[in-house]
Amino acid sequence: MEKYIIKVNGKEYEVEVEKVGSGQQASSAAPAAAAPAPVAPAPAPKAPAASVQDGVRLEAGAAGKVFRIVKKAGESVSKGDTVIILEAMKMEIPMVSTADGTVKEITVSEGQPVEAGDLLAVIG
Repeated sequence: MEKYIIKVNGKEYEVEVEKVGSGQQASSAAPAAAAPAPVAPAPAPKAPAASVQDGVRLEAGAAGKVFRIVKKAGESVSKGDTVIILEAMKMEIPMVSTADGTVKEITVSEGQPVEAGDLLAVIG
């Protein structure tokens, strides 16, 4: 039996490891219960739409690239209309308007890589 100290997220844990399978018999006794490692709280979800100068931000929901721009600046949209389609892992992901209004600005171009949270368009 060997003892190790493992550091996880800044906390140290002492563990014992038994090597089995190299001619030694594994003990049939149940292993001692170890305290579960602490779990970091999940990050707070981003608000899907935040106001931007009399408009609503349409942000990328995932990393990928802009596959197609469906609506152009000046076109009217209803809540739920597809404005831009992203491509991520060979899947097409529609980015839809979260409000009724007019597309004030498209901030990306087709083929452009984007990260989750990047501004794609402003709906006013």
